Amino acid sequence: MGTKVEAAGRKAIQIANYVVELSVMTILVLLAAFTGYALWDTNQLHQAAASKNYAVYKPTVENEGKTFQELQVINPEVCSWLTVYGTRIDYPVTQGQNNMKYVNTNAEGKYSLSGAIFLHYKNSRDFSDFNSILYGHHMAESAMFGEIRTFSNREVFESHRYGNLYIDGKEYGIEFFAFVHCDAYDRTIFTANVEESQRQAYLNGLMSKAMYSRDIGVTTADRIILLSTCSTESTNGRDILVGRITSKLYADTFKTTKTEVEKAQANIDKPSGIPNWQWTLIASLTIIIVMALDVLIILSLIKRRRAARARKAAGK
Repeated sequence: MGTKVEAAGRKAIQIANYVVELSVMTILVLLAAFTGYALWDTNQLHQAAASKNYAVYKPTVENEGKTFQELQVINPEVCSWLTVYGTRIDYPVTQGQNNMKYVNTNAEGKYSLSGAIFLHYKNSRDFSDFNSILYGHHMAESAMFGEIRTFSNREVFESHRYGNLYIDGKEYGIEFFAFVHCDAYDRTIFTANVEESQRQAYLNGLMSKAMYSRDIGVTTADRIILLSTCSTESTNGRDILVGRITSKLYADTFKTTKTEVEKAQANIDKPSGIPNWQWTLIASLTIIIVMALDVLIILSLIKRRRAARARKAAGK
């Protein structure tokens, strides 16, 4: 009787060990698959958000905005085009019925985790308000508003002063004058179309919270634009690049030179600027390494089982 009980106990232990080993192997295989997929999916997300994907729609003097008009036919909620010189911020701007739609919808109106650059829903579509607020995701690979954070680098802020805004068939200049870090729930900043009686107080508050600023003579008679994105500095933090919309156009002096933004990006938002083939290589190597570890662990488990069987046979 005792021998049968002992045999049953050993059998139960063997079954339990087998279940544990099988579970471990399954988890490891799933981990390898998930790791590879996660890297691939992240790369796809960044690629989908790249400004080059929208280059065909960019309005120019040469084509008189014809391709931009084609984009507006695809999605009538596209209202303008924003360019920040010396960066990869070169996107169409959308405006929805609320501030949620374009968090997960791209400029062509399709579902996308990278979303789109969008104008606050309470702002005038033609940017005629005193203060217009634009939002965009903070993404690696310099996508969307991922490069706004680089303006926390003093050299970048000082050397990247201008941009361009295309509205209703006409181009306007943007002269940037402040970089602000604040809380996402700061109503003194995130209030669109401030009333005339509150404009000076708004400007004063904006400048008092600026990490960097320069005096370009902004007044309450001007139109200002805020480019806002999430910050890595705090949980609800926001980084904002602030500029003045002008009728004067500024030359893009960065077209043929490597920008300081590209240099600063590598230190602020890693990984940055990684080509597609490198992402593929990283994902492949990660999968190979994890799978190799899986094989070693599986071989170790098999070796243990064989040793246990050998001991059992010797005991008999």
